[in-house]
Amino acid sequence: MDSANIAQARLANQLLGRDKKSTPGEVVDWLGAVQAQDFAAAKWAIGMRLHQATDAEVEKAYNAGQILRTHVMRPTWHFLSPQDIRAVQALTARRVRAGNASMLRKLELDGRLLSRCHRALAAALRDGQHLTRTELSSRLEAARIQARGQRLAYILMDAELEALICSGPRKGKQFTYALLEERVPKARPLSPEEALGRWARRYFLGHGPAQAKDFAWWSGLTLREAQRAIELSKGSLLRETISGNTYWRSPGGDGPEPDAGKPGGGGGALLLSIYDEYNIAYRDRGALGPERHLERLISMGNALTSVLILGGIIAGTWKRVLARAGVELAVSPFHTLRKAEKEAIRAAASAYGEFLGLPVTLHYAE
Repeated sequence: MDSANIAQARLANQLLGRDKKSTPGEVVDWLGAVQAQDFAAAKWAIGMRLHQATDAEVEKAYNAGQILRTHVMRPTWHFLSPQDIRAVQALTARRVRAGNASMLRKLELDGRLLSRCHRALAAALRDGQHLTRTELSSRLEAARIQARGQRLAYILMDAELEALICSGPRKGKQFTYALLEERVPKARPLSPEEALGRWARRYFLGHGPAQAKDFAWWSGLTLREAQRAIELSKGSLLRETISGNTYWRSPGGDGPEPDAGKPGGGGGALLLSIYDEYNIAYRDRGALGPERHLERLISMGNALTSVLILGGIIAGTWKRVLARAGVELAVSPFHTLRKAEKEAIRAAASAYGEFLGLPVTLHYAE
């Protein structure tokens, strides 16, 4: 197996080939977690991995609590399955809190004050109340706790890490929070070793082949913890040495071969967010394409939002402009496109428009 084979296996295991799921919950459960700070892009990431889906259907699953959104792992917002959220917070919250410690000191949020915040939030959200940030800010202020701007953001994140709160259904375009215990019934907690081994198996099932350092990066665990998790899962994982590096994958992965003639397949086109699991879930991103292409992307800084994938390899960037009448996609390829590649991009753009329920206009930019 070489880097090209790694890319093809990852396409299949990440549900970007012919093998798809039927519900948003099944996609998130398979992948373990889906990075979701860009909510619209995260919904598309799920939609691409479903047999048929629309933005509205993924949003409906989110509002119903079939998938939850919370700060976890690195940390940033992720979609998680309800059955995973407590175990993953128990595994990774300690390191996230350690990373937040200096900012908490700067914001004068010590343990005693955060406990007061937790009590105020629990009271505000009790009995199925789903409140926006602005509404929660008012409730905290009423409890004589200053809670605006970054201070509010870190108060809410800490409550998420405590497994006290999580996402509620949206109110129009606004996000809300809910009590986790009301959103997800409590279950038997896993032991630390059970949770470690289970999380490793889930990662390599939906992301393999990958290295221990990739799992550590994705999960927010230390490399030693990641290696321990793999050790606990060795009976369920396959090991392979590629170019001197050790890769792990699940024997239940590598699904059907990506369909070379179908958009989203091995030889097709993918219109991905930079935060899609295919791009973001690895410390070593060498399988994504030539070093010059990766350096070109890095040089774009914050201007980079989305990438074009052809045959599993980064081949350009794309941008979208939404309007009431439709969506305009501007694709900037890194090489002169062949006819088959243009056809694959056109099909991928059409699929994106169908997901949004909008007509698509596609053009190529420099």
